[in-house]
Amino acid sequence: MMMLVALSAVIVPFLFLVVLRMSALKGMIISAIVVITLGLFVWGIETKAVLASILQGTHKTLTILLILFGALVLLNTLRGTGAVDRINQGFQSISDDMRVLVIIVGFLFGSLIEGAAGFGTPAMVTAPLMLALGFRPLTAVTAALIADSTSVSFGAVGTPVIVGLSTLKHADRTLFFDTGATITLIDLVTGMLVPSIMVLTMVLFFGKKDKLKSILEILPWTLLIGIVYSSSALLYAHVFGPEFVSILASLTGIIVAVLTAKFNFLIPKKVWLDVLDDSFKRKTTKSDMNLFAAWSPYLIVVALLLLTRVVPQLKAFTLTAIDLSWNQILGFEKISSGWAILYSPGTILALAAICAVFIQRKSFSVFTTASLDALKTIKTTGITLTATLAMVHVFSNSGINANELLSMPKYIANGMVQAFGDNWVFISPFLGALGSFITGSATVSTLTFAEVQYNIAEAIGMNTNVVLALQVIGGAVGNMICIHNVVAACAVVGMEGKEGSVIRKTLGPAMFYCLIVGISGFIFMTFIL
Repeated sequence: MMMLVALSAVIVPFLFLVVLRMSALKGMIISAIVVITLGLFVWGIETKAVLASILQGTHKTLTILLILFGALVLLNTLRGTGAVDRINQGFQSISDDMRVLVIIVGFLFGSLIEGAAGFGTPAMVTAPLMLALGFRPLTAVTAALIADSTSVSFGAVGTPVIVGLSTLKHADRTLFFDTGATITLIDLVTGMLVPSIMVLTMVLFFGKKDKLKSILEILPWTLLIGIVYSSSALLYAHVFGPEFVSILASLTGIIVAVLTAKFNFLIPKKVWLDVLDDSFKRKTTKSDMNLFAAWSPYLIVVALLLLTRVVPQLKAFTLTAIDLSWNQILGFEKISSGWAILYSPGTILALAAICAVFIQRKSFSVFTTASLDALKTIKTTGITLTATLAMVHVFSNSGINANELLSMPKYIANGMVQAFGDNWVFISPFLGALGSFITGSATVSTLTFAEVQYNIAEAIGMNTNVVLALQVIGGAVGNMICIHNVVAACAVVGMEGKEGSVIRKTLGPAMFYCLIVGISGFIFMTFIL
């Protein structure tokens, strides 16, 4: 009975969004009411703690809406300046094939954004960019979410490893370095397969004809890009540590992908356009904008994200100059919500949009119009995210209860240990993915479960570094299906109400990824260590 209550934050949203196909707006409001009611009257969570959790979720919603606003205003501004048309023409000079474009934009450029920003930003940037390239909205969101997986283990300059494992008693630079290196070894095979999985999913769900041929003919190229990304990530993790793995590996992949596509190496002769939106009209008039000027706002985004996270003085300034964080909400020490405005990816995205107006020599009214359009788009999304995050934080803070129960996440973990015992190596990544599915963050998933995973590994005699690596990878995979990422990605392409359809398409790849990672972890411990 209590296990079902603990799992209600998973079961109820899945039932409403995926099985009953409700919109996220309606489904998540009902889910939040059900989970909060069970938390109050069955789990015995203190009423004041529930109220604090709802306020925490509401505050966190504002932080996500800022990122969502920034992503939209940048895209809308670049549409208004004509930069999107120039970017499209730049891609046309490389390849028109949408299987190639989804890898370059969704996987590689998305991984670069992930390595610099994290926190759900990549899908919010790449999904609308793919939409501007002519992809159908559902295809763009599905591809963007599947793509934002492998790189998440090292997203935001190593945050999932460095911050995620920071609560462990023996957390130090050696642990972070060793775990990062182990992640790239265990994730070597699945990382190689992600570009192929993306194309497979896109063709199977959205292709029109000759689906098997459309997959097989591009497979050598997608495998090549996967091998380049994973092998370079392995090298960078062992040489530099976890901070710059996603950034350097994605840059390496972009160079190889662009060169091979440009010279048609392993690229099929027939251009695949099955997911081209029927309403999309490609401009044939050549833009007079310089390609560098068109891409410069995105380059500014990456540069500012890196500077504010790597340069200590700049990082300290952006974290403290305009700090709207809410700490110790209603007096609870562990119930807080951080919001450093200048450090937010949303602020940087909006700043890049302003820079675009001046670099591309357009009227400032382009930015103001883009901002108003962005505000109109995110209005309904705010309600959905508030309900989602209220439920998430009641779940996370459920340890504050009158029944002296563990928190729901730890209760679930303990139940899984009793059920699976010595087979934990296969289950560990699924626990990490479950954490991300509910909380919406790979880092929070690892913060929640790292100690549990470590203690389980010690108790059953498993290698702790392997289990921690599986947790981090699982947390990264959970990004494909986590509710608030799906809600946000759907919002930026104007696809509110279709969140369940997206999860139904990303769930299979996520489960397959966790399964292969578990098998890889078993092989690694059995035959390599």
